[in-house]
Amino acid sequence: METEREIMSRGRRRTHTKFSFGVVRLVLSVGVLACVYQSVQPPPPKMFTAVTSPRIKLRDGRHLAYKELGAPREEAKFKMIYIHGFDSCMHDSFFFHNLSPALLEELKICIVSFDRPGYGESDPDPNRTPRSIAFDIEELADELGLGPKFYVIGFSMGGQIIWSCLHYIPHRLAGAAMVAPVVNYWWRNLPAKLSKEALSLMLPRDQWMLRVAHYAPWLTFWWNTQRWFSIASYISCDPSILSFQDKEIFSRLGFNDLNQAYARKQGEYESLHRDLMIGYGHWEFDPLDVQNPFKNSNGSVHLWHGDEDMFVPVSLQRFIISKLPWVRYHGLTDWLRPFLSFSYG
Repeated sequence: METEREIMSRGRRRTHTKFSFGVVRLVLSVGVLACVYQSVQPPPPKMFTAVTSPRIKLRDGRHLAYKELGAPREEAKFKMIYIHGFDSCMHDSFFFHNLSPALLEELKICIVSFDRPGYGESDPDPNRTPRSIAFDIEELADELGLGPKFYVIGFSMGGQIIWSCLHYIPHRLAGAAMVAPVVNYWWRNLPAKLSKEALSLMLPRDQWMLRVAHYAPWLTFWWNTQRWFSIASYISCDPSILSFQDKEIFSRLGFNDLNQAYARKQGEYESLHRDLMIGYGHWEFDPLDVQNPFKNSNGSVHLWHGDEDMFVPVSLQRFIISKLPWVRYHGLTDWLRPFLSFSYG
């Protein structure tokens, strides 16, 4: 029979073994958690030393890069700010590639295009919201002396930002235009069934990307850089998400690989990924609640959208317009061709 000392010794060995396994499990768990934490943490913005464009300094110390076209600001009768879309920059503007500078000067039109925060040579804004970008635009106008009122024109994700301008700085606007503005599937006034149907039209990998950006924004960097699943077509620039009309004329709008490299020069997180988190995140307001800023007919809001747009289903755009009759809707069966006909015939 075992003595009392032997029994106690065996018990101590078992306790020691359990303790050792517990320590190993704890160390492994901490190691796994550390690896997971590292994988979801976005890198800091890439630094660049040479600034190639003029920039203005905002009140919070950030800089916005910009460029101008047309008549000098001091002489212009019509002053416009162009807001670029997703994964692009101030150089990706239809106006700079298709409008004659001489014609703009003759008509006394001045167009200002700028890099949105985190794109190109504009400093990132880690606190960016739909509200903050509207006030960045207002401050840009003030720094450049565009006067008490100016026009805003936005394309794609830049078109979505027009809603922020209409909501937060309506008193500064002389007019507004949106070209294929992105729609947030989770705006609270959109019918859930309609949003679900529209989202289902996208490629599965793009649906997941948007869901991550909305429901788990802290995973956005990891999701768009991991190698387990297919990268979203938005990020990989997969042409399969372009309609026939888009493929035919997209290059004519001025988009090219050099511009994309410039747009992403500070890294993809502060530009592309943050765009997704803001554009498809939780908004402080719903565009369907926006009031007409031009009730006295001293301005107007226009929205152009192509029926074959594969980025933003036209069904959502039509629903929004049905609730906002003061927005003048221009449905295009042949996507964007009217904008190019006068330049290309």
